[in-house]
Amino acid sequence: MTESIEASEVFPVGRETLYNAWLSSEQHSAMTGSAAEIDARPGGRFTAWDGYISGTTTELQPPGRIVQSWRTTDFPEDAPDSRLEVCLETTKEGTRMTLKHAGIPAGQGAEYEQGWKDFYFEPMKEYFANPVSRSAPK
Repeated sequence: MTESIEASEVFPVGRETLYNAWLSSEQHSAMTGSAAEIDARPGGRFTAWDGYISGTTTELQPPGRIVQSWRTTDFPEDAPDSRLEVCLETTKEGTRMTLKHAGIPAGQGAEYEQGWKDFYFEPMKEYFANPVSRSAPK
């Protein structure tokens, strides 16, 4: 048995900015505050949060949709990867990012739903609210 969650947040930037940041090792690291390494092509592997998260990008539809196989070190060893779909929609305020996360091991859904908010949406809101942080040399 697996669980599915959906989480959403609006960011004050365009879809292309969010799309590119998600798939950039440097920007993904900067917007979350933790190391990420991303091979930004279908079939490309990625890690985030210092290796806690890993997976493979399976589909790319620029600049509106990214699909990845996804797991953390908290998944049981025999559990298959989950599926993360990142959907980006233009709004008056910027871009709504909706994360559709399916195939999460039973009992872990609420933890990941809160994790998306605490470890992605909150630091991303701060990052995208400050244009200087996005343009400073790294």
